[in-house]
Amino acid sequence: MSVRRLAEDQFQPAAFAFSEDNSVWAQKTIQKYPEGRQQSAVIPLLMRAQEQDGWVTKPAIEKIAKMLDMAFIRVLEVATFYTQFQLHPVGSRAHVQVCGTTPCMLRGSEALMKVCKSKIHSHAFERNDDGTLSWEEVECLGACVNAPMVMIGKDTYEDLTPERLEEIIDAFAEGKGGEVRTGPQIDRLFSAPEGGLTSLLDAPTKTPKPRAAPKAVATVAVSVPPAEAGRPKSTDAETNPALKSPADGKTALPASDPKAVPAKADNTAVGAAKPSLEDKNRPGSIERPATPDDLKMISGVGPKIETILNSIGIFTFAQVASWKKAEREWVDSYLSFHGRIERDDWVKQAKALAKGGEAEYIRVFGKKPR
Repeated sequence: MSVRRLAEDQFQPAAFAFSEDNSVWAQKTIQKYPEGRQQSAVIPLLMRAQEQDGWVTKPAIEKIAKMLDMAFIRVLEVATFYTQFQLHPVGSRAHVQVCGTTPCMLRGSEALMKVCKSKIHSHAFERNDDGTLSWEEVECLGACVNAPMVMIGKDTYEDLTPERLEEIIDAFAEGKGGEVRTGPQIDRLFSAPEGGLTSLLDAPTKTPKPRAAPKAVATVAVSVPPAEAGRPKSTDAETNPALKSPADGKTALPASDPKAVPAKADNTAVGAAKPSLEDKNRPGSIERPATPDDLKMISGVGPKIETILNSIGIFTFAQVASWKKAEREWVDSYLSFHGRIERDDWVKQAKALAKGGEAEYIRVFGKKPR
């Protein structure tokens, strides 16, 4: 960003004071912030000072610093950082900000800048001969769909042609800026399509027919996961008395229910049984050592999984690091993991931990184990 400095002393006024109305507004604005946080009002006050005088003067910065109990340099930092603050005198009747960002550039903003150079001054920020007009190029002003556009004060003028901008500048030069229509300068309502709306134009001419009653739909059997089928819903017993046992009133699925599927004690559905512990692909087990490794250091292994692994004789990182593909598939099936061992790469993690503990793990993976 270019260096922004205050105007030379020859342009600076002797003093600054808010008008009576602006002074009341400023005090109300300061009171919006909690005690000790009044400095948060610095941007609103600077903007109001600019709206009053047309630009931010050195005396205005000094005055605002005193009002907010701030060092002068702190307010100066804010004023010089934000390009919305004008630090030099601008046109007394209009300061034209021409958007030069890509959408406006593609739609002809360069031609608008040529108009400003010919009608106002050849250099940005310089005023015309009578000091009533000035201009500058700015970044996006937020009306890209209506490009190209300019902003004068708080108003935008969109969908411009060079000829139309000349007319607008002439109006401001004559002191008739308030008579210029703001917003789109063509047949467009705000950001609606150019030329007017093109859809949803016709009002309905016929009374809509009432909707027919829905037809009966044949019941379709839905496949229910076995583990869910054997689990009665909490509201079933309230709506279906057949689900209550006549003896104790507890919820139970009727024997004739086609969804009733016996489940194992460990909640594993029939047909999804764990692989046999006698399977040839089961990894080798060992007796529990005096100080087993903390398998939870392997990402993907929590306390419950560690307990299951210990139950089948897996206690060390070296054991996990030695697993072949068939052994990993066996463990994956036994834990009902469906590929987590491969996704989290337990073997690579275990090799690093077995080789050098946490230090080696950090060297290999660039982070601490969980």
